[in-house]
Amino acid sequence: MNLARFAFTAGVGKMQYVELHCKSNFSFLTGASHPDELVEQADTLGYAGIALTDEASLAGIVRGHAPAKDAGIQYIVGSELHPSDAPPMVLWPTNRAAYGRLCRLISLGRMRCEKGRCELAWHEIAEASEGMIAAVIPNDQCSGRFLRTAFREVFANRGYMFLELHRGVDDRDKALRLRQFSLQNDVPLVAAGDVHYHVAPRMLLHDCVTAIRHGSTIDHVHRERFANSQHGMRSLAEIADVYRDAPDAIARTVEIAGQCSFSLDELRYEYPLEIAPEGMTPVEHLRRLTWEGAQQRWPQGVPEKVIDLIRHEMELICELHYEAYFLTVWDLVRFARERNILCQGRGSAANSTVCYCLGITNVDPSQTDLLFERFISRERNEAPDIDVDFEHQRREEVLQYLYEKYGRHRAGLTATVTSYRTRSAIREVGKTLGMSPDVIDSLAKFAGGHDQGSDFAQRCRNGGLDPETEIGKRFVYLVESLVGFPRHLSQHVGGMVITQGELCELCPIENAAMEGRTVIQWNKDDLDELGILKVDVLALGMLSALRRGFELVAKYHGRSLSLASIPADDQPTYDMICAADTVGVFQIESRAQMSMLPRLKPRCFYDLVVEVAIVRPGPIQGNMVHPFLQARENPDAVVYPSEAIRGVLEKTLGVPIFQEQAMRLAVVAAGFTPGEADQLRRAMAAWRRPGVIDRFRIKLLQGMKENDLSSEFAEHVFNQIRGFGEYGFPESHAASFALLVYASCYLKKHYPAAFCVALLNSQPMGFYAPAQLVADAKQHGVRTLPVDINDSEWESGLRKDPNRPQPSIRLGMHMVRGLSAEAATKILHQRQQNGAFQSIAEVVRRSGISNSVVATLADAGVFESIAGDRRAAIWQSLGEEKKPQSRPLFDHEPADEEDLPAALVPMTPQQEVHADYNSTGMSLKAHPVSFLRGALDRQRCVRAGDLKTLRDGRHVRVAGLVLMRQRPGTAKGITFVTIEDETGPINLVFFPAVWKRFFRIAQTSNLWLVDGKLENRQGVIHVIAGRISDLANECPELNPRSRDFR
Repeated sequence: MNLARFAFTAGVGKMQYVELHCKSNFSFLTGASHPDELVEQADTLGYAGIALTDEASLAGIVRGHAPAKDAGIQYIVGSELHPSDAPPMVLWPTNRAAYGRLCRLISLGRMRCEKGRCELAWHEIAEASEGMIAAVIPNDQCSGRFLRTAFREVFANRGYMFLELHRGVDDRDKALRLRQFSLQNDVPLVAAGDVHYHVAPRMLLHDCVTAIRHGSTIDHVHRERFANSQHGMRSLAEIADVYRDAPDAIARTVEIAGQCSFSLDELRYEYPLEIAPEGMTPVEHLRRLTWEGAQQRWPQGVPEKVIDLIRHEMELICELHYEAYFLTVWDLVRFARERNILCQGRGSAANSTVCYCLGITNVDPSQTDLLFERFISRERNEAPDIDVDFEHQRREEVLQYLYEKYGRHRAGLTATVTSYRTRSAIREVGKTLGMSPDVIDSLAKFAGGHDQGSDFAQRCRNGGLDPETEIGKRFVYLVESLVGFPRHLSQHVGGMVITQGELCELCPIENAAMEGRTVIQWNKDDLDELGILKVDVLALGMLSALRRGFELVAKYHGRSLSLASIPADDQPTYDMICAADTVGVFQIESRAQMSMLPRLKPRCFYDLVVEVAIVRPGPIQGNMVHPFLQARENPDAVVYPSEAIRGVLEKTLGVPIFQEQAMRLAVVAAGFTPGEADQLRRAMAAWRRPGVIDRFRIKLLQGMKENDLSSEFAEHVFNQIRGFGEYGFPESHAASFALLVYASCYLKKHYPAAFCVALLNSQPMGFYAPAQLVADAKQHGVRTLPVDINDSEWESGLRKDPNRPQPSIRLGMHMVRGLSAEAATKILHQRQQNGAFQSIAEVVRRSGISNSVVATLADAGVFESIAGDRRAAIWQSLGEEKKPQSRPLFDHEPADEEDLPAALVPMTPQQEVHADYNSTGMSLKAHPVSFLRGALDRQRCVRAGDLKTLRDGRHVRVAGLVLMRQRPGTAKGITFVTIEDETGPINLVFFPAVWKRFFRIAQTSNLWLVDGKLENRQGVIHVIAGRISDLANECPELNPRSRDFR
């Protein structure tokens, strides 16, 4: 026995202590503090270091890395593991190789289990133990035999046992017992806090998450809760007092920390190299593909300007060793196009001429004067980010291609941390406090929605809870504390990490909830912090719709279209855009965009680029929108302080709309290098943090002064740039999106039926529900036919109509709520093999569908062509064993008529429409509001279609179904709502006081009567709401659904 390892080492001077056992909230529903909070508290308390040791996870480890470096405190990577045949223990890797083994070990335990679990055996830990230090957490499985033999044999002088005291009544006995146990088995003690939160007041939140984890209330998990708040981080004086009989255990924390030299800064990411053909280096392959692509882009000869751009970019790409990354993205795009999957690169990658030549992006940077340094720069120690959008319904093919090419040991999806939002926090906290389901539902509805205009306590009062009561105070504190806490790891929308070596030695991998996918434990921010590249394989619904639209145009109109072949500058298309006739198109279909279109009046592609970018928080917060519109009305009045600034701002009439312009202004007006200008842009996100933005402001103002620009102009420019924050749109991104805007508008203008069907078959996507898309198609002369048992396919389709210039739309069976694709396939297969159905009984006999499926189809009117009206179809669907009195629809029928199908009273038109809405979300017969029109006319209600004829400022009364509620973060508490009557949509604006006054109706009712003031300016029509009345009781059978956005 090495007695020196057990010697009491009395501290000399100030005591040093390293917390070696610490769980963050990435030990989901166990820890109660964020990693950065733990690190910052360790620094505040004067600890020499801290180890983050979440259970079978390194998901939170990066979150504490930068704060620890900033504080100058040692930060140790570790993890708590629970082998099935040994006591739990914490492992700390001492070097990079050991860190890789820890990642592999966690991955092994995670990958063999369902999501969220980890299973390991002792022998697996032993096999991975080289270079690791371990400390056993003593429990019933911690036998002396295990410590003396297995544990000592594996870890030798790197093995310890925790002494964790929390001022319990048995602390002294526990310490003596463990001391003796330690000496008997030659395993020294090390002090630790088993920390679960950074400050004592978080104990209540820890009690709460413990109750959530156990699915119980706080009062019923007293055995699982800690007895006191000693599992928080304690002062050095308190630690010295608690462990006064074991100073050697405190000293060993520093001893262990001294051996743990590994830092996350040591991680070196290597990109796969096999993307180059044999005999060629990645650089050579990239150069060849780029110049070949340039010849295809410019078949008449590559311009000198483009040649210079390519050479400049290639030099920087190769210098920073990003060639393999570009080739990987090129390979993905090649794969997609070979399989006719529509795709397009976007974001800052569109600044790159190389990306354009490779076919990754479709925006020509040489024509748009985009700034490559926005994408890659020497000064920015950050990986480039190439985002590629694929059809959302076929993206999985691309992801699986990556898995197949590189293997699951080298490729994995980036994680997304799913955190508690207000509504989910309300429900969980309410359960832990023992609240009734009715109270929780009320609070979730009134306090947890998208209404963030009032403080949370007030919203709780609206939901029926007094926040001043004891339970009210606890509820408010716990919900506000829980919001933002991680719940679990999910998969990123498409960020894929691919490595040359083993991915599981860079970061642990676990199974995703979706079969066939694996996820690393870090999210995109973690990867950015460590400089690890990811490939963004994103999904975009509009690409699915465009591809479907192109196919329908080719089939029914005989014309071949693609993103590249759509005619440019089609004035009828721009006429439609200027009229804000943009329901269903890409990006410019929102309320805000529609309001901007008649004022901006886009007439060319670059106007669309501006339109996409200007309705964003950055330009709005930077006060750029109105100056731009004023300049557009009178461009001759724009004055530029210098010719250099004219060169930057002339195309946007003196107003910096894009992030690239903000960067160029810093370069030409203040002498920034391109890299410094990009650092300025990134600092905007942190402008509220003292000192971060100030150094850029001083440099900017001083630089402009040296260029003889006024201080007033310099301050004005700085304030505009600051308005961007992270919300400003890069011009490259706007240009990529503008291509899709124009393509979708062209389809809508010239082929409205094909466009509408493409949208219906690409749901869910976009701003509008199918009912509004179909109603809009009707406004464009398109006829829509209902779902029919003998003509509809699963998806909606087109039918040639000799009496109309456009084909008609036949709604597909996918429109029927509650009908599965499997059941529909049985019906369609029988129809294809054996012809049309003649009766409902034949449908049932041939397809074998269940009674519930038959009832669903009958309710939706799918059988009307073979069974007469809907009520007769419903009768037949019941069969002889099911009597109509078992269905609420027949509750009012006289008993002596119930057995006679001929005596069934047909549905009224209003009942038909309500049945349509309840089964398919729309009606082709009439609008629900039309049945209230008589009563509404008597109340002097104005139709949506008549609002444009009324003068601005007039008081109006309107009514309609709620289509959507929206409260943008930049709207200063204003809520925007769209309702619809039988003539079209009505845009409502609610100021905070009005929304608060009518909050209950606004949140619970979807059929409103609204009084307000009309705004009718420059073709933009709104009603400033002053009062809402609930009309839902007028249509009790109607159950419409709205789409609500933030």
